[in-house]
Amino acid sequence: MASPLTSSSGAVRRSQLRALGLVAPLVIFVGVTFVTPLGTMLMRSIHDPVVADTLPQTLTLLEEWDGQQLPNESIYITLAEEIKQASSERTLGQIAGRINRVQSGFRSAVTRTARELHSQPIEATRESMISIDSVWADLSTWNAIKLTGQRFTARHYWNAMDLQVLSDGSIGQQPEERRIYIKLFLRTLLVSGIITLLCLILGYPIAHLIANSPPSRANLLLILVLIPFWTSLLVRTTSWIVLLQTQGVLNDLFVLIGLITEDGRLAMIYNMTGTIVAMTHVLLPFMVLPLYSVMRGIPPTHMNAAASLGATPVQAFLRVYWPQSLPGVGAGSLLVFIIAIGYYITPALVGGSEGQLISNMIAYHMQTSLNWGLAAALGGVLLIGVLILYVVYDRLIGLDRIGLR
Repeated sequence: MASPLTSSSGAVRRSQLRALGLVAPLVIFVGVTFVTPLGTMLMRSIHDPVVADTLPQTLTLLEEWDGQQLPNESIYITLAEEIKQASSERTLGQIAGRINRVQSGFRSAVTRTARELHSQPIEATRESMISIDSVWADLSTWNAIKLTGQRFTARHYWNAMDLQVLSDGSIGQQPEERRIYIKLFLRTLLVSGIITLLCLILGYPIAHLIANSPPSRANLLLILVLIPFWTSLLVRTTSWIVLLQTQGVLNDLFVLIGLITEDGRLAMIYNMTGTIVAMTHVLLPFMVLPLYSVMRGIPPTHMNAAASLGATPVQAFLRVYWPQSLPGVGAGSLLVFIIAIGYYITPALVGGSEGQLISNMIAYHMQTSLNWGLAAALGGVLLIGVLILYVVYDRLIGLDRIGLR
């Protein structure tokens, strides 16, 4: 006969297994749709084996090269053979693209070299390679091959911070015309902060109104807040194009009332103004809902008690109501700021060249330049920034104070 203790332990174990079975689908879903793509992105930002796999023998010989003078004859011959093989296997374009990101003009040089090597009846030599293209007499070319031949490298992260690995192995700044990413990161942080502040200024009174309205009116106001969630993001964004363009509704209204002249129409779209206005509209519900969830738990009697003790409305708000609403302010601000940092569609449609954020540059490298390593590194830097923000918020305010009840 089983003891009561044994029966209790078996029941607890069965309960744990049942709970694990219920949670397992969610864990698998998160792992497949979030953790795996995130890990793949981070791995791609530091792992680039294309050149190493295509030019293995050349890179092995270059390990003993001092980098101070041109490589010896055997390295030239080995590289020529591997270039011909890569051309035959149709992988030459991949290594040319990788090395061209470090050494400009390499793509055309290696294509010309492959074409000439296939047409030459004799074995390639150092002199014949240099005669085909003078790029093979440049030390920076061989340094670029050696640099891009590393399977694991932080090169993409240096590029994401507007830095580069120099031929001697040291780290230096990119040329002035290529220093764009730090500016984009700072612009993204600034725009996200402005949008968060605007959402707080607009959303706080809206949430207060909803929280202190009768149930029937509160439900109607909530529906109005939630309507943007039921409308396509593309429709909402293009609607702002209609409203804000030079010949749009707002400019026509300003001309009609005499606020501006016909020749002085305002440019409010395809610039930073359009990005901020459209993104504030899209992200406003993410501020209102956390604020409302906290404000509806604040008893109205608290403000009445403060007034009965002699506090003015401003004093009662600052000393009684505002501190109690801070968990909602923190939750809404954190949510809006993090979403704004990674926003892509709205800036792409209404931002123009002035209103582009770092997310647009990540999309460019993923879709157009096909520099996935740099795109992953930019995404990694963005992820690190969000994690730092998360830790700072936890230290200063505490995640346990976020109110989403």
